[in-house]
Amino acid sequence: MADPAIYRPAPGSIPESPGVYRFRDPDGRVVYVGKAKSLRQRLNSYFADFAGLHPRTQTMLTTAASVDWTVVGNEVEALQLEYSWIKEFDPRFNVKYRDDKSYPFLAVTMGEDFPRVQVLRGAKRKGTRYFGPYSHAWAIRETVDLLLRVFPVRTCSAGVFKRAGQIGRPCLLGYIDKCSAPCVGRVTPEEHRALAEDFCDFMAGNTGRFVKRLEREMRDAAAVEEYERAARLRDDVQALQRALEKQTVVLGDGTDCDVIALAEDPLEAAVQVFYVRGGRIRGQRGWVVDKVEETTPGELVEQFLLQMYGEATIPREILVPARPPDETALAELLSEQRGSRVDLRVPQRGDKKSLMETVERNAKESLAQHKLRRASDLTTRSRALQEIADALDLDQVPLRIECYDVSHIQGENVVASMVVFEDGLVRKSEYRRFSIRSGEGDVASIYEVICRRFKRYLEERVATGELDADDGVREPAVGTPIDPETGRPRKFAYPPNLVVVDGGPAQAAAARRALDELGVDDVAVCGLAKRLEEVWLPGDDQPVILPRSSEGLYLLQRVRDEAHRFAITYHRSKRSKPLRESALDQVPGLGPARRQALLRHFGSVKRLREASAEEIQAVPGIGPATAEAIVAALRGQSPSPAGQGS
Repeated sequence: MADPAIYRPAPGSIPESPGVYRFRDPDGRVVYVGKAKSLRQRLNSYFADFAGLHPRTQTMLTTAASVDWTVVGNEVEALQLEYSWIKEFDPRFNVKYRDDKSYPFLAVTMGEDFPRVQVLRGAKRKGTRYFGPYSHAWAIRETVDLLLRVFPVRTCSAGVFKRAGQIGRPCLLGYIDKCSAPCVGRVTPEEHRALAEDFCDFMAGNTGRFVKRLEREMRDAAAVEEYERAARLRDDVQALQRALEKQTVVLGDGTDCDVIALAEDPLEAAVQVFYVRGGRIRGQRGWVVDKVEETTPGELVEQFLLQMYGEATIPREILVPARPPDETALAELLSEQRGSRVDLRVPQRGDKKSLMETVERNAKESLAQHKLRRASDLTTRSRALQEIADALDLDQVPLRIECYDVSHIQGENVVASMVVFEDGLVRKSEYRRFSIRSGEGDVASIYEVICRRFKRYLEERVATGELDADDGVREPAVGTPIDPETGRPRKFAYPPNLVVVDGGPAQAAAARRALDELGVDDVAVCGLAKRLEEVWLPGDDQPVILPRSSEGLYLLQRVRDEAHRFAITYHRSKRSKPLRESALDQVPGLGPARRQALLRHFGSVKRLREASAEEIQAVPGIGPATAEAIVAALRGQSPSPAGQGS
């Protein structure tokens, strides 16, 4: 680990201006981003009293190897740049608000020609209006089921919609008047879009005009003795009222705000948000966060608002439990993003104060549940990494571990997997898979995949100027390696601290040999043999034995098992590809439609192989020449599983 005193900036070199700073590790990766009103005061606080810092701040400083900064004009620019860098670099030690669960949203795809109502999770899509989030998907479906009586908007998938248009017959919802059936032209695209817009208006809180309009139409229908229509309108009114009853009235009509509350302890914090639109609670959402350093509630609120509203819709008013330290600058930034004024307020009395207390109780419950779910998880991961470092005699704990496994059946379809764990947690975006070219056994396959992975690593270091192509001299890292074509981080830009291979001494030696031949001498290697769970170091005659109860061994097993799972998955996909193919694919002029017709008629390729040319000609679209070609293709090879049941 690095000594912070080594890379401490020279006295007087840090400006006193506001700005944003970055700590980087020895490979140039940004590990922490922060902002400051005075860069000199803030950065000096990291190096003045190391022993008095928060433990995670100490870990960050010893992980880092350099610090740089950018001066900005004011606090608003500092907030904007800090948010941009956190989003771009995803620093390991920055506060990251993680959802305590995956919340569903009610979405209306207004960007489509025929908007669709559906339940969506995850990243937001352009051209889609979102309502919520809701606690449960069934709560959305109940609400939608009630509203479709009044706003019969399409809810079907693109495939169902297209098929209904082709056959000229709507689905069941079209027959029971819960869809206006635009697929068969019952309404025009303009009329259907108007229905979708009314649906969105109702969900956005403009409910009164729809209820009043239906009640007026109901009275008019009753006045002219159209009692059946009046009864339907009455049921529509009741459906809207039931939908409204599912949303609790908490504030006055027309109130749009987000209510944010915190619950925290020295290590973690939980955040809960209630979304109030039109005076009603439309949904709630929760996050949990590991504290990186000593932070006040106001600082947590500021970091949360920056991350939450970076891309989300911003309401007119945000109720918070504590004022952010840069409240004026933050309000100005949010107002700029919204396009109109945004007020940050700490409620002191009345209904808003009562609602804040309710949200705070939810935050406390969320934190308690989270701590139960991952009891001692941070401590366990840290202990596991330290045990691995001690057992393998590493200079530092292996914050990034890569594991490789090879999968095949009797030397066929040989593949390899690479999985990545950072800080003891999976990093699936970094997973890679390889098709092995040598096919000369597991040892040769491990050698090949390690060579290929680290050749790419060295090539990308040369491309970024961190490694001289002629003599291999390292230069200081100048930034996160970004692919100029895609704008994304390069796939193999970061080296691991530890390479784990599935296997014993032979596999570990092959991995070490590959690294040595490439001149990579700062990456540790070990093998994990499955039979006795022995850890093998290259060149050692005896394995390293970790206790069965060791957290370090458990982490290595998880890494190895994940690599095995990923390799098996890839191998099965490659192996099943020829199984999905049949001998019919080789018949000239026989397209997918006629292949399907043959298989439907005979049931399987096995029965088709036993049929005569005359029997094959009985299938519509198959002529004598094609039938003879099919017989020749099928009987010219022995039956195999690849063709059965296709």
